[in-house]
Amino acid sequence: MKRTTAIVLAGGEGERLSILSGVRAKPAVPFAGKYRIIDFTLSNCVNSDITDVAILTQYNPRSLNDHIGSGRPWDMDRAKGGIRLLQPYLARGRAAEWYRGTADAVLRNVWAIEDSRSDTILVLAGDHIYKMDYQPFIAQHRRKRADVTIAVKRVPIGEAHRFGILALDDDDRVTEWQEKPKQPRSDLASLGIYVFSRRALLAWLDADRPDFGAHIIPAMLGAGARVFGYRFDGYWQDVGTVESYWQTQMDLLDDHPPLDLYDRDWVIHTRSEERAPARIGPTANVHRSLISHGCQIAGTVERSVLSPGVRVDPGAIVRDSVIMFDAHIRAGAVVDRAILDKEVSVGPNAVVGMGSDFETPNRQEPTRLNTGITIVGKRAAIPAGARIGRNVRIAEGVRPSDFGRKVVASGGSVERRGPEPAPGASTTRTATGGRRDR
Repeated sequence: MKRTTAIVLAGGEGERLSILSGVRAKPAVPFAGKYRIIDFTLSNCVNSDITDVAILTQYNPRSLNDHIGSGRPWDMDRAKGGIRLLQPYLARGRAAEWYRGTADAVLRNVWAIEDSRSDTILVLAGDHIYKMDYQPFIAQHRRKRADVTIAVKRVPIGEAHRFGILALDDDDRVTEWQEKPKQPRSDLASLGIYVFSRRALLAWLDADRPDFGAHIIPAMLGAGARVFGYRFDGYWQDVGTVESYWQTQMDLLDDHPPLDLYDRDWVIHTRSEERAPARIGPTANVHRSLISHGCQIAGTVERSVLSPGVRVDPGAIVRDSVIMFDAHIRAGAVVDRAILDKEVSVGPNAVVGMGSDFETPNRQEPTRLNTGITIVGKRAAIPAGARIGRNVRIAEGVRPSDFGRKVVASGGSVERRGPEPAPGASTTRTATGGRRDR
């Protein structure tokens, strides 16, 4: 019987997500309240009846490993097949180094392919948001006797430089390839989703070709290999930037969202701890939002996504924001157009996301925080009465004592200053974007 093994590339650092991926791999970043980003790829696999899945991890894997565990939420805790978490390792006689690219990661775990009985290998990214039945994709690959088939989709031409761009003939065979071109000649983009024949993948993996898009696909085309495209017309998003991560979740709040989380025929599975139902109190006002289990809402929530365990106290306002697990917005506080990581505390009457200055970029990360979104790192504590502007970066674990002053102008940052000093010792605390206070 023909079989398929899926290899999920889940080791990316995801540095464009700023501090959200500073303590976890990008696929482990929470999304849409109760989920993690990788849940969508894994759910696609199990819903497509693909249950032999190898997950290649690398960067900050602990959160991802804890989330996936034995694979039980996806019905993949099996004696044969199921989920396997493959960690980087140091081989004798080989220098320690990170994976040098997508293909290099697969090459270093090639034994997982060699040991399988599968005739096709599905190579997936673990950091995309989409729903896709892989079986028609695999069926086309086999029907055309392809060496590799690439899932493709039209993207806005202004974003095409971020992708592998290609052209197809009338038989959907790839005739041209540009890897992340500065001047794209097409808007037809590779989604980084591949089906290889086992034979072709083993033949083309090589230490001198560390990346699929930059090296293996061009080499295969140059050698006349059978490289085809599979046109995918469904919803797909790479949430690799702070803006796209935020906007994709705001899109879920539409009356008819492009991604239906309530489709019983295509369930998105996740590991989810038991919590009490969400409680909407008598003083609460909730409008157009996703409220997860365990939340306690006594204030106002508008156009926002709340993960399990979030508390919004009386008089507090959360607007156009993404709030992760167990964050606490205290009485009278306002959170506007912001992303708060897990266990953040916003003090009474503080404002996170203040003013109309959406265009001043963050000084530390001007290419990542420049659309008015303020981001607060895991377990940070915002002091009572603080005023935080737009495009501000509040680092993980920041304490009220780390704020040199309570006003942080748009584009500024607040960093943790280390352990508390001994009594009487002098120290310098900085909230960048304003003056330096001692």
